[in-house]
Amino acid sequence: MKSDTNSPTSSPTFSHSSNNNIASSPPQVVMSPCAACKILRRRCAEKCVLAPYFPPTEPAKFTTAHRVFGASNIIKFLQELPEFQRADAVASMVYEASARIRDPVYGCAGAICQLQKQVNELQAQLAKAQAEVVDMQFQQANLLALISMEMSPTPQESPQQSVDNFISSPSHSIDYQNSCNFFEEMAKANLNSMWEPL
Repeated sequence: MKSDTNSPTSSPTFSHSSNNNIASSPPQVVMSPCAACKILRRRCAEKCVLAPYFPPTEPAKFTTAHRVFGASNIIKFLQELPEFQRADAVASMVYEASARIRDPVYGCAGAICQLQKQVNELQAQLAKAQAEVVDMQFQQANLLALISMEMSPTPQESPQQSVDNFISSPSHSIDYQNSCNFFEEMAKANLNSMWEPL
């Protein structure tokens, strides 16, 4: 009977201590192999050189580099470099590999040449547009100068100049001569009438 009464009290204590052990133990993290080791179908070591740069979520990244350079060359490149340069080296290898897949002959050089050609064409278009702008500004300045010359008032003439211009004009010179002749004839008639005997 004593054993029956003691057994229920001892079993919860045992189960409680087992729960504490489970809670205090750190969770086990299952590491998936990197994309390189998964594609190469090999065991991914703890200090795998490729793991930091080819995560398992980006398999296409390693596939592209592997097609052009090969896994052994990639590992060799990374082992020869210090750790702070490896990420840039992987990015360069992936970029060069994608360019080689797109253009097997020229690779990155083909893309650079194409971009340089576009830059030259755009610079020529820019120079042409700037020349047209300068030409239009010159034409606008000439047009404004002509308009300002036409809109400016003519300098006022003196009374003597206006009379001289009036007399020298062809239409008025004839009238002026006729009027002079008329006055001369009138003056002669008046003189003749003054000297007539009373």
